[in-house]
Amino acid sequence: MIALQFAIGALNDIVDAPADIGRLPPKPIASGAVSMRQGRMVVAVAVLAGLGLAATTSVGVVGLAALVLAVGGAYDLRAKGTAWSWLPFAVGIPLLPVFGWYGVSGSLPAFFGALLPMAILAGAALAIANASADIELDLAAGRRSAATRLGPTAAWQLQAMLWVVVGAVATGWLARAGSAAPWIIAVGASAIALVAIVWLAHDGSPARRRRAWELEAVAVAVALVAWLGGVLSSA
Repeated sequence: MIALQFAIGALNDIVDAPADIGRLPPKPIASGAVSMRQGRMVVAVAVLAGLGLAATTSVGVVGLAALVLAVGGAYDLRAKGTAWSWLPFAVGIPLLPVFGWYGVSGSLPAFFGALLPMAILAGAALAIANASADIELDLAAGRRSAATRLGPTAAWQLQAMLWVVVGAVATGWLARAGSAAPWIIAVGASAIALVAIVWLAHDGSPARRRRAWELEAVAVAVALVAWLGGVLSSA
């Protein structure tokens, strides 16, 4: 998965290089620190490494790896800069736990019935947060995104609403499953932190919104670990 994400990230920088010239902080290809040829080599090597490692597990994992690449490539090449930029995130984020769990066990447990819808909503929220961080650059470059389409106010309001729904579903599932209170509290605290991050950053500078997007990604990872801990402890 690390290799697959390297491939997707490098392709993203290749596609964005012309528009990223002069951006602060500078990006590798646009600044000249990495050549376009080197960027393409990273993509090719990372794709081969990711698919090759997946092939040591099973055909199903290779299929999932290919789907991850397809979704990431669709974002880089088509969806980014459009009002549909959130969709690959909403589809791609749920693929991450599916890839990991299926790769280990060869099947998916029942609680994925709750995890996948939450991951879809979380992916959409993270996509909006990412677009909100770059809204000024996108407007200046004439690019469209979920944030430019919604507008700054509606973008942060929708983010907050999505995190509230994710938090409610996550804590409700744990409570219904009889999970221990510390796990429920940890998940609930993570959801509150996500809403607070969105609230505190919504009218801040671009740098502040970029940091908020990074913090949201960390908080989601913490919430996921806590939620899985609660689910497994109640099994």
